[in-house]
Amino acid sequence: MSKKRKGKSGKKGISNLTNTILSILKKDRNQAFNYKQIAAKLGVNDASSRNQIIKTLAKLAAKQEIQQVDRGKFKAIINTEYHTGILDLAAKGNGYIICEDFDEDVFIASNNINKALNGDEVEFYAFKRRKRGKVEGEITNIIKRAKSEYVGVIQINEKSNYAFVVPDSNKMYKDIFVPINKTLKAEDGDKVLVSLEDWPEKADSPYGKVLKILGKPGEHNTEIHAILAEYGLPHEFPYEVEAFANELDTSITEAEIAKRRDMRKDLTFTIDPKDAKDFDDALSFEVLDNGLYEIGIHIADVSHYLQEGTILDDEAYERATSVYLVDRVVPMLPEVLSNNACSLRPHEEKYTFSAVFQMNDKAEIKDQWFGRTVTYSDARYAYEEAQAVIESKTNTIPEEVSLTGKAYETDQKLADAILKMDELAKIMRGHRMRNGAISFDKVEVKFNLDENNDPESVFFKTSKDANKLIEEFMLLANRKVSEFIGKQSPKKTFIYRVHDEPDESKLAALQNVVSRFGYKLNFKDRKSTTASLNNLLQDVVGKKEQNLVDTLAIRSMSKAEYTTRNIGHYGLAFDYYSHFTSPIRRYPDVMAHRLLQQYIDGGKSANEDAYEEKCQHSSNMEMLATKAERDSIKYMQIRFMEDHKDQEFKGVISGVTDWGIYVEIISNKCEGMVSVRDMKDDHYAFDQDLYAMVGRSNGIEYQLGDEVVVKVKNTDLVKKHLDFNLIGKVE
Repeated sequence: MSKKRKGKSGKKGISNLTNTILSILKKDRNQAFNYKQIAAKLGVNDASSRNQIIKTLAKLAAKQEIQQVDRGKFKAIINTEYHTGILDLAAKGNGYIICEDFDEDVFIASNNINKALNGDEVEFYAFKRRKRGKVEGEITNIIKRAKSEYVGVIQINEKSNYAFVVPDSNKMYKDIFVPINKTLKAEDGDKVLVSLEDWPEKADSPYGKVLKILGKPGEHNTEIHAILAEYGLPHEFPYEVEAFANELDTSITEAEIAKRRDMRKDLTFTIDPKDAKDFDDALSFEVLDNGLYEIGIHIADVSHYLQEGTILDDEAYERATSVYLVDRVVPMLPEVLSNNACSLRPHEEKYTFSAVFQMNDKAEIKDQWFGRTVTYSDARYAYEEAQAVIESKTNTIPEEVSLTGKAYETDQKLADAILKMDELAKIMRGHRMRNGAISFDKVEVKFNLDENNDPESVFFKTSKDANKLIEEFMLLANRKVSEFIGKQSPKKTFIYRVHDEPDESKLAALQNVVSRFGYKLNFKDRKSTTASLNNLLQDVVGKKEQNLVDTLAIRSMSKAEYTTRNIGHYGLAFDYYSHFTSPIRRYPDVMAHRLLQQYIDGGKSANEDAYEEKCQHSSNMEMLATKAERDSIKYMQIRFMEDHKDQEFKGVISGVTDWGIYVEIISNKCEGMVSVRDMKDDHYAFDQDLYAMVGRSNGIEYQLGDEVVVKVKNTDLVKKHLDFNLIGKVE
């Protein structure tokens, strides 16, 4: 008998059944389950397991942890308050949920992620963490997946008839299982785009299928297409969209001219980068008989060609923005529009949408007009050519900055126009700064590429007077169009570009960092905050810490976004601001043009909810495009460093973590990591208060902002990682 009893008591049951049942009922808490449905979810069908489930359900009901809502059907009793938020995963598998219900992000341990992925909108319940009493959570439901497509390298198991895709993203913590018949015949080691199809209850990995073979890892086009695919950005137009665009009538007709203000005789010119292919803004300049200056800001009338309800407009809306990668532009509009019909090329008539101002010598606006025009561009200048005019105060363009490669003298009237507009731009900029605008003139990293798109050298793009001239007049048009609509009564729906006030905790963190370089900020009020930020940004120019401080200052700011609800633009110190001046590359500008014309024509206010949804989409696409652009720069920096492995570089410590220090090379702004494991001269530990890695025995500190010498250890084009070996401090 004892043997039988021993055998019976030793029979293996379903492990952790109570918690498993509670988890199933809580996950679908609006649905009732019977024992058969729970058994099916657990993948068991033997009599012993079913009896175990029936008994456990009865016990839980008796304890009032679940309720029987119908005969044999049970639901969870919910005593917990549930919240929703967005999951932000860390590379190590833990994460944080950004939720408006809490003052700080809610920590989620890896064992409480419950198959949620980075960026997902999730439901969770929160509890106090035992250590430090901070809030922690467990994810109970996935409301909406952030994305369903991932880029990675496929590993094919021929014998077992399946494959796994290892995602490039370090925030995707699971490889994706792909049946062999869903691999598109990809070869082992190919880089592919894969979509998630399912994640079965008991499966360790999600199931997917290959959508596209991108090529061999490390090859230039493969990696650029992979960057676009990772963010769901297209690299070509569908055939039917191209065909539709090519059939458009792009001729300039007398009938259409008659509907517009004819400004073809006004002196008009463009100023753009040397390598620009599309010119979506031009300036005109006339001296009036009353002594005022009439200045026109003329913008390509994209909305004339881009009609609502067409496949062309649908495609432009979905893209929402052009994407600027290191070696190419992925345009919002097909080439027939972006580089031809809508491009304000020299010596061509174009349909434009214009903001025209009469100004005096103090840059005060005495009159304004908005509407559709037809213009003729008399000349095209590169920024360098216009800068030469401003610096020399003559009409001479030297050979070294000339678009033609030869020295020449530009028309004196055009040179005079540039000089006068530069004067007015400087007055407007000064006024803006005094009103509390912040001057972010961050250095941009650019590459000189050869015919194979290999980086030959790095150079830095900075903003000079010619750039600021264009910037000020574009800001003027954007502000005044926004103000014109925003001040109308009754209120009219419009697309605003808003920028909220910075978060106080982020400003405090910025102060903590910059104080280590000897800088002090004053956050007493709005005026002192912006003044001290501007002083900081000016003081670091040319210093080793400039790029670090510029980056940290920008990160301390709120993100600008599109919305129908105007709160002003903090960074520009404008009460009203919109995007109006770049409709070739930004869809919100197209919407602004349409709404402006609708209201000029006396039309009623547009549906606010519909436009708010379009604003959110535009903001989201802008964010994805920005991430893709950053990834492409990082990729090209690593390619550049591949050819400099034997060289030592002086750099600045740009970040310190418990796993290592990040170093930005001063000469080319390339950033890589020195792993703490590779710092072999001592045992180093991260000191959070000092922002430093400190040696236990030698006491050496590697602190944020310190100058060090590094050498390339490893370059990984696929993962976009750059690893350094630390040579030592700069004495």
